Amino acid sequence: MAMIETVNLTKKYGELTALDNLNLSIEAGACFGFIGPNGAGKTTTIKILATLLKPTWGEARIDGKVVGYQNHLIRPLIGYVPDFMGAYEDMLVQEYLEFFAACYGLTHKKRQQAVSEALELTELKHKAMADVNGLSRGMQQRLSVARVLLHDPKVLLMDEPSSGLDPRARIEMRELLKELRRMGKTIIISSHILHELAELCTEVGIVEQGKLVYAGQMDELLRRARVGTVVHIVVDDRHADAAELLSKIRGVTKVALAREDGLQRIDVTIDDASGISISELPSRLVAQGFRVARFQPERVDLETAFMRMTKGLVA
Repeated sequence: MAMIETVNLTKKYGELTALDNLNLSIEAGACFGFIGPNGAGKTTTIKILATLLKPTWGEARIDGKVVGYQNHLIRPLIGYVPDFMGAYEDMLVQEYLEFFAACYGLTHKKRQQAVSEALELTELKHKAMADVNGLSRGMQQRLSVARVLLHDPKVLLMDEPSSGLDPRARIEMRELLKELRRMGKTIIISSHILHELAELCTEVGIVEQGKLVYAGQMDELLRRARVGTVVHIVVDDRHADAAELLSKIRGVTKVALAREDGLQRIDVTIDDASGISISELPSRLVAQGFRVARFQPERVDLETAFMRMTKGLVA
């Protein structure tokens, strides 16, 4: 049984459809990257899963329990990390965590242990007596993660946890998320920092205009995004002649000229089914007297796949 599941999940705000029949299935222990343009429906989905919003229709389930009907059973299973932490004034880090541990119903002995372990995991022990509002943005985000770990939830719902962080804080957050994944937590994380999601996530979902464009394994997404092998070539001169020569090679489906850092670049697309070796391209050019300055196959990564599979639409 899936740990997180949505069936025809729909959310309307008046005439606006924020989510349109969203169907997701996320297995226990998966790290699921949720991506899409602003306004695509990511935050709405996460808030419904966090029991903070009611769907207009459709169903969402956490560990088999139905959101909206069994919230009292779901909330002990989840930890929700919003993009900005709601800090309490005039509280120390230790007091902040002890307060929430009490809210989770932990006994005094378990509370002390849970707070200590959360501070250790998030590397905030040295800030236990610091004022919450005096923490840096990165440390506040780590404190937000520490808060949701106090009751040892099975599922972590993370909405842009790296939003607004400086490069060092982003790296620290990424390493923390890797550790949580190793602990077996089921994680759904939305982010615009796609190269980080590619490192973290085993699965990915793309949503646009409230509709699910893709959900599944990262490798399969990259395979689908390939429209043929693209090779970037730079020659010293006679760029148009080189482009014409390349366009006549069997298996080449497209040749385009582009500029990069002041250089004229030739982008060559090859049909993968043609059987042509990409090494044939520079060989043909050299045989005709062209001097090849650069030859680089394009790498299809998560950012490339995202751009090819979306249109930039919002709900």
